[in-house]
Amino acid sequence: MAHYLIIDARFYPEIADELCAGAIAEIESAGASHERISVPGVLEMPTALAISYDADGENGKKYDGFIMLGCVIRGETSHYDIVAIESARAIMDFSVANRVPVGNGILTVENRRQAEVRAAVDEKNKGRDAARAVIALGALKQQMASKA
Repeated sequence: MAHYLIIDARFYPEIADELCAGAIAEIESAGASHERISVPGVLEMPTALAISYDADGENGKKYDGFIMLGCVIRGETSHYDIVAIESARAIMDFSVANRVPVGNGILTVENRRQAEVRAAVDEKNKGRDAARAVIALGALKQQMASKA
């Protein structure tokens, strides 16, 4: 059975919880299991990903993939751009360098209403989409490994 780690950023807790609800429902419907850890904000997520990957002692073999869930809402300063771009780049770099399936469900939006619509399980359900992505990448990784 596949086992995933959800890492959520708590800066907007209601948004994070809704994203997690969507991801958990998708994971469970796929017959997989999960664990969940939280970090204060989106900038802490790449470090939490690397720490979690290394914590197993066998290069992250405990988890079949990682699901990153959080939200960045544009404010009045350029901080939004830094958080959105740098966290996405660090997560992508980690995933590619380590060949680890990662579903990136970090919302980057203009306002809270956009975040609520994208997080809501009865609307855009981006937590579900992130879980679907990591499940698909995990299946691809298994398929390629069986051909080796």
